[in-house]
Amino acid sequence: MKKCVGLMLFFLCGCASVQVPASFAYREIHTPYFTLAAWVKDSGSLAPLHIYIEGDGRAYTANGYPSSNPTPKHSLMRQMAFADTAENVAYVARPCQFVKDPVCTPADWTTARFSARAVQSMASALQTLAAGRAIEMYAHSGGALLSGLVIVQYPQLPVQKWTTYAGLLNHTSWTARMKLAPLSGSLDLTQLPDVPQVHYAGEKDRVILPELSRQWTAGHTLIIVPRASHRGPF
Repeated sequence: MKKCVGLMLFFLCGCASVQVPASFAYREIHTPYFTLAAWVKDSGSLAPLHIYIEGDGRAYTANGYPSSNPTPKHSLMRQMAFADTAENVAYVARPCQFVKDPVCTPADWTTARFSARAVQSMASALQTLAAGRAIEMYAHSGGALLSGLVIVQYPQLPVQKWTTYAGLLNHTSWTARMKLAPLSGSLDLTQLPDVPQVHYAGEKDRVILPELSRQWTAGHTLIIVPRASHRGPF
């Protein structure tokens, strides 16, 4: 993009430029807790809305410290959203990504990235974007867990399909298996939502191990993609 808009000013201008299709418009969605960044293609029709939920972004630095800016440098979900030919498509960033929101603290993209207020804010944004239309939801990495929590806790949202890519679906077992600090301020999924779903995992993923994906998705469709890493290709 050639210029930055609103709350995007600091965060987006510091990232590598991304070619945004002319059919997508930037929106800032104000929710009870956070302002969320979104790029939206809305035809105005009643066709289902395809919503792409971002992963955790740059939660930590290479040295293991909380980053100063969780905005992702690379985004599988944004690429997929911009390539989606459906009539209605939205890419939705996670809290504190792309926007300089004064309510944000490092906990919001580290230990509390799946907090109750993150779930409520995402649910509010999806309800605003959907405007009564059916939703097909696509999510990557930690976005899978956040979207799953939204579907479980807000059954009034008309989600008719849920697809995850390298999805984190239970942070408690993930942090234990990877010997990471527990996400003490976060909610967790105890069971997957009761909606049609399919999950993709990378054979070479070293962030979300395929063995964990198999464990979490038992009884549901899991596709192991040969040679794919955490970022795909899927």
